[in-house]
Amino acid sequence: MRLRLCLALAAAPLVTASADPGDLAPAQPVIPHRSFNLADYGAAPGGRVEATAAFRSALAAVERAGGGTLVVGAGEYLTGPITLCSSCELRLEAGARVLASQVPEDYLLGSGQRRPLIGAEACHDIMISGKGVIDGRGEPWWAIERKAKSEARAKGLHDAEVGRPKMIVLNRCQRVRIEGVTLTNSPMFHLVPSRCEDVTIDGIQILAPSDSPNTDGIDPSVSRRVLIARCRIDTGDDCIAVKAGAKGGGPAEDILVTDCQFLHGHGCSIGSDTVSGVRRMTVRRCTFDGTDIGVRFKSARDRGGVVEDVTFTDLKMRRVREAIVISSYYYDLPKYGSRDNARPLTATTPLWRNLTIRNVVATEGTGSAGLIIGLPEQPASAIRLDHVRIEAPVGLRLGNVQGISLHDVAIAVLRGPPLLTDETVTGLDQ
Repeated sequence: MRLRLCLALAAAPLVTASADPGDLAPAQPVIPHRSFNLADYGAAPGGRVEATAAFRSALAAVERAGGGTLVVGAGEYLTGPITLCSSCELRLEAGARVLASQVPEDYLLGSGQRRPLIGAEACHDIMISGKGVIDGRGEPWWAIERKAKSEARAKGLHDAEVGRPKMIVLNRCQRVRIEGVTLTNSPMFHLVPSRCEDVTIDGIQILAPSDSPNTDGIDPSVSRRVLIARCRIDTGDDCIAVKAGAKGGGPAEDILVTDCQFLHGHGCSIGSDTVSGVRRMTVRRCTFDGTDIGVRFKSARDRGGVVEDVTFTDLKMRRVREAIVISSYYYDLPKYGSRDNARPLTATTPLWRNLTIRNVVATEGTGSAGLIIGLPEQPASAIRLDHVRIEAPVGLRLGNVQGISLHDVAIAVLRGPPLLTDETVTGLDQ
């Protein structure tokens, strides 16, 4: 029989429901009642003849008409990059499958930059809907990227990026809705709303192999009023990653992630780029199964900002590697027991404060309960764990934390202490 050590703090009955933290209702797109069919612009299903020209002609017609819905019927359609316009809905009917070109030159923008498969710039009232599939066919890109990463790490570097197209990038857009569709096998990130306002992502699937590099599911970046609901995400990197890397463009704020299912991938994350700040975000009623990490906050000294007023609540986890990770050491986490010297505060020093993790049950953990670690010059502060149950081989590591409350927290471990802490942790309320 293997020994199980358990830490139980301020024991009380496990709360199974929490007060609703509030619902977010982003403004919705308004699409004119006009319909355009891709087949009328020369697209033939079958996926053998490129349909890029047909997509572009049809979207140009939508724009000239002042908006409407472009309907893509059942069948396979091979295309290079296309650009949406304002007041436009791209509707993929059941059986429709949009296949991304695998020709690298199709995506070139210059200076190593790549255009996305589907993009929009400074548009309003955009929808992508239906029961169809957008397939990024990213396998050739992944092979090149894996080789680049391997070579970089052999040289002692953290990472490398060869420059790959993303699937959908909507930049500076207002009133966006993505619903129903399946996004799969993007060469890199699948869905990126960047500097957008009023974004709703509802009931979509995002699927990619667990070993596909940097295939993030949804990456809202410096965006406001973002609702992500009822999505199923199974990827090779962050399932969701809220980012705020654009200096002067933030903060990312008023974000609700609710009733989502996370499978393979790195969990529901904030960061690593947080320089513009993230605030007023709630993640609730989500499940994690086989996920690398559940709750994740990540940044580093050269890419941080203020992340505050964030709540993760009513979560169920099974077989996650780490249940909770809050770290200011992206890539370079000091070993337990070692010490890092404080450095001068800068504009990119990460700060975590007013974070609540409540009503979490994590069973059959495969790595550790997790870690909460700030910087010696900027400790994490005002952290609260409330009604949390974690099973893991080893315990929860705390470091450089100033003010942390553990109420009704039970950590069951197979070896070592359930809570790993040192003198850098002050204001621990048990």
